[in-house]
Amino acid sequence: MFIEGLATEAVKSLATADIGPAERRRRFRKIMLKSFAFKRIARWALGRYWRRATSIERNEYLKLFEDLLVMVYADRFASYSGESLNVESSEMRGKNDILVHSKIVRSEGQKSVSIAWRLSKDKLDNGAFKITDIMVEGMSMGITQQKEFSSVIRKNGNGVQGLLDELKKRIAANS
Repeated sequence: MFIEGLATEAVKSLATADIGPAERRRRFRKIMLKSFAFKRIARWALGRYWRRATSIERNEYLKLFEDLLVMVYADRFASYSGESLNVESSEMRGKNDILVHSKIVRSEGQKSVSIAWRLSKDKLDNGAFKITDIMVEGMSMGITQQKEFSSVIRKNGNGVQGLLDELKKRIAANS
């Protein structure tokens, strides 16, 4: 029910042609911060580097990571063309963890896309379930993001600051 409601809200709010990119991003940010365990996801994506980062780097990272997610995912709704999300099943993975299996049904001739949503109780939000990861065709978006960020940090030789600089470039290029 949570995932179906979220999908309905997102399509209704974001996949409309009568709003511009700035308004679409504003609406997506609101939905994301309400439905996703954002800080938990951000920390996970930074991995072991979270502990190494200064408090100033952490705060800047959280802001840049939020802006990056909003930019990337909100803009995808601009090209929405009537796909539907069908929730197929869910399974408890512990008392605080649920995996919801779904498919995005695409237009004629295009293969459906399997998506699993990991929901966990959020200690910061009175134990409400929030999305902590999304697996598309079996690939965890969280793990993918973590690997990418670790690679950027290792390659630039400037620690977390190098990642922050890269995130700023990406955001500026798509603003």
